[in-house]
Amino acid sequence: MNRRNFIAASTVAAAGAMLSSIPGITEAQNSKQNGEPLPKKKRVALIGTGSRGTTMWGKDVIKDYSDYVEYVGLCDINPGRLEAAKNYMGATCKTFTDFETMMKEVKPDVLIVTVNDYLHDKYIIRGLDLGCDVISEKPMTTDEVKCQAILDAEKRSGKKLTVTFNYRYSPHRSKIWELIRNGEIGEITSVDFHWYLDTSHGADYFRRWHRKREFSGSLWLHKASHHFDLLNWWIDSEPEEVFALGNLEFYGKNGKQRAVNCRSCNHKDTCDFYWDVNTNPHYKMLYTDNEQYDGYLRDGCVFKEDIDIFDKMTASIKYANGVQVAYSVVTYAPYEGYRIAFNGTKGRIDAWIQEKNPTYEADYDEIMITHNFGKRDYFRIAKSEGHGGGDKILHDHIFKSNQADPFKQAAGVRDGAFAILIGIAARKSCDSGKPVKIADLTDLVPRVKKT
Repeated sequence: MNRRNFIAASTVAAAGAMLSSIPGITEAQNSKQNGEPLPKKKRVALIGTGSRGTTMWGKDVIKDYSDYVEYVGLCDINPGRLEAAKNYMGATCKTFTDFETMMKEVKPDVLIVTVNDYLHDKYIIRGLDLGCDVISEKPMTTDEVKCQAILDAEKRSGKKLTVTFNYRYSPHRSKIWELIRNGEIGEITSVDFHWYLDTSHGADYFRRWHRKREFSGSLWLHKASHHFDLLNWWIDSEPEEVFALGNLEFYGKNGKQRAVNCRSCNHKDTCDFYWDVNTNPHYKMLYTDNEQYDGYLRDGCVFKEDIDIFDKMTASIKYANGVQVAYSVVTYAPYEGYRIAFNGTKGRIDAWIQEKNPTYEADYDEIMITHNFGKRDYFRIAKSEGHGGGDKILHDHIFKSNQADPFKQAAGVRDGAFAILIGIAARKSCDSGKPVKIADLTDLVPRVKKT
């Protein structure tokens, strides 16, 4: 490992050590050792007991943060999945199929929202108005009208909405942020960002409820808002204008054979996308064992003719500080990953992640800096589980007190709004063939400098 590689690894380790040494982070553990009263636990309720709700915001939280939070209610419209989720999570709280009843009875301090994207606004706004702080999965919502309503609700309620952009917290992406802030390539002028979803992960969006705009807002919102938030965070500015193109050319009506879902399909032996959902015990427990309650099929056909989202997308994004971004997503790539490059006045940063590559099984992700008229340096960041190592750090920031935020990773309502406003503008641009100004969508005015 050369000196720069050592610095890269040490920087990430030091950041973790710094966070763990701050007063308050280990207060629960210290209190237990000293026989002192534990910090008062936050009373938490969750709406939406699907896969993300039961794992990242359910079982993981109960396992690792029971000194800080207490689940007091779980809610879902599907009673079978609700009970399965409670058992899987190891929760002991009450369950509810009616949201208002849950909120009235358990009176939580914090509401976690992990329902379908198009319903986020309903529960975010109601939670805020009932006096809760709210934690919402991305995307914050699916159109500009709902976005404005959420902005208004947080303002009038005096409560706080946190949008969980866990990608910000991965050490690889944090290192990119640090290198940019340290001026390694001077002022950023443009960015090339290209994301590849493979024929497993990418296809899965076309099996589920995400396949319809009315539920997900399209992948411009459900998937790309993650990427747009990273751009906003890295560039440290807010978007002004978007021009985009998109098409559905692989999935949906483009298939030559189709069925309602994989289990009922007559083409199992000939379809490359056949998938037996019941081979996944978690999905079987949550979905197929309980589909009789709501009719939701977790293994929908990727060639159903009702699919109306894009499967390839490109966008040009102009930022208030003059940075220009070229962005793209494809959902049927042969491998999973992304490539990103930052062009600056003093050089260029290149970074890439390629997952599930049998010919390249490195235990690190790499970042390359090329200096104008100078040398080239490489940084190797150790791979981590849980969205690139980000989930645990995000949970610490949310559930533990007195957390430092040296990388400006905490995301509030304004961050959540600008991440989706790029996607909303891109979707509108695809439909109209014209560029869309972000300031025309809500009352938010893009800032030259975000922080």
